Amino acid sequence: TLRGGWNAIYLHGDMPQAGLDSILADQPAVLEVWRWNPNPSPAQFESSPLIPSAAAPEWSRWQRSNPGAATLNQLTGQASYLVRCAGASTSTYSLQLVQKIRPPASLWVRNGANFQGFPSRLSGASYPLFSNYFATFPAAIATNSRIFKYVGGDLGPGNPIQVFAPNFEPLDRNQAYWFEAAVVGDFYAPLEITPSSPDGLHFGRTGSRFTVRVRNRTSATVTITVAPQSSLGAPAGQTPITGAVPITRRQLDAATAAVQETALDTAFTQVIAPQSAIELEFGVNRALMTGSGGAFYASFLRFTDSGNLFDISLPVSASVGSLAGLWVGDVYVNRVQSRAPGSPGDSTSRAFPLRVLLHVDDSGVARLLSGVFLGPLADSPGGTAGLATREARLKADAKAQATRFVSTQLPPDTELSTGSGSVALGSTLVRTLTLPFNERTNPFVHAYHPDHDNRDARLQPVGAGVESFTVTRACSFQFTVQPPDGVPVLGWGASVIGGNYSETLTGLHRLPITVGGTFQLRRVSEIGTILLD
Repeated sequence: TLRGGWNAIYLHGDMPQAGLDSILADQPAVLEVWRWNPNPSPAQFESSPLIPSAAAPEWSRWQRSNPGAATLNQLTGQASYLVRCAGASTSTYSLQLVQKIRPPASLWVRNGANFQGFPSRLSGASYPLFSNYFATFPAAIATNSRIFKYVGGDLGPGNPIQVFAPNFEPLDRNQAYWFEAAVVGDFYAPLEITPSSPDGLHFGRTGSRFTVRVRNRTSATVTITVAPQSSLGAPAGQTPITGAVPITRRQLDAATAAVQETALDTAFTQVIAPQSAIELEFGVNRALMTGSGGAFYASFLRFTDSGNLFDISLPVSASVGSLAGLWVGDVYVNRVQSRAPGSPGDSTSRAFPLRVLLHVDDSGVARLLSGVFLGPLADSPGGTAGLATREARLKADAKAQATRFVSTQLPPDTELSTGSGSVALGSTLVRTLTLPFNERTNPFVHAYHPDHDNRDARLQPVGAGVESFTVTRACSFQFTVQPPDGVPVLGWGASVIGGNYSETLTGLHRLPITVGGTFQLRRVSEIGTILLD
């Protein structure tokens, strides 16, 4: 709410969706907007705070009467503004500013002017008092410090006015205040909330984990409440929001020494001892992000405290990424069907690993490979890194920079791209390998053994079913939305995928033989193209 004359507001978030000309087009009462740019050179108060001046580097301005001379075009977050409106101080105007939230931040300069706002909490119908909010930063409201607030009207003795009684003055989170105090620091709230990324919890296409450090600066035990919050719809010109980010909370189970990851659907509380800090860990359940590739999800994590002092929101976002690229991992075979009479079962004493190389191209075609090279390519401009199945496609003088991946369970030069299914959480991919009876890698064939060389006593070739048989391997990869053993895996669904594996072999026995187990693949490259010759 603005009054006629000069007002001071504080924005906790950015407004990248539009310029000031557009934002204030339907607000003719707003005549000027000035943004305070903290300057390292201290500016001292005399009898009142600085009067805005276009020549001062501390100020950027927008004026309705002279938009061409504007040095302020957009509203940015964690910043203080002076806004001049038409009319007398008794006139009121409502201005709605839809902001893109930013994590809190503050920087105080020593012995100078500080134009600040704070994420105080609105509890019921009242804000917290200055004295309570700044109890852990008393220098800001000490008797030798001065605080000014704007109340509307022209600049002069009646606006801004000095706050003489911090014990009775509420701290409005939407207002900015002038402080003159012999202090320096980064205080913005009695508790410091610091995400591991300064911009917030932005998981992007492949991110999996963020930590948030919460430090209790007070001398009392504090209980904080952390709650997921939905975002408003994106303004025009911004990326549309598909839905809220499916946030998870990651905690160490002391009994099992394993990380437990649970959906953060409702608020939880956390007790923080005096003068101490904790770390909270959050993840994202990408299996619940069912939008198409590139779909954008956004929401907030809201932090409030038991003392009703602050209300801080951290932005959270994630995008549905493509699974294109090269995936490398292993199948762990732990079940083998036995055709021997009276066999006790199909469980193995331990799992047998089978190396898997899987490439998914940009169009979604999945290829099961026996070998692939990752390195500078001869035909690419400047020797850009790429993928190829032949060493000859690498840049000759840069082979030392390349990496070779091999799957010895498949015959050399194998590339299986036809079959059913796709690589996606909840889907099943099937690829079938056929080993002809006369293939050198067929397990029945031995080039130098007369009983397994597919020749008769006169060294004449014989057909299938005499000395060897055609063998087929139908390999099935069922991608699960969660790790098959139930143990959380960092990056599951983005940089790590896996699930249940089964394979049916025919030709080794008169009856098909089935083996099974689990598999896990990690993405080693996001390159969605591969040279196959």
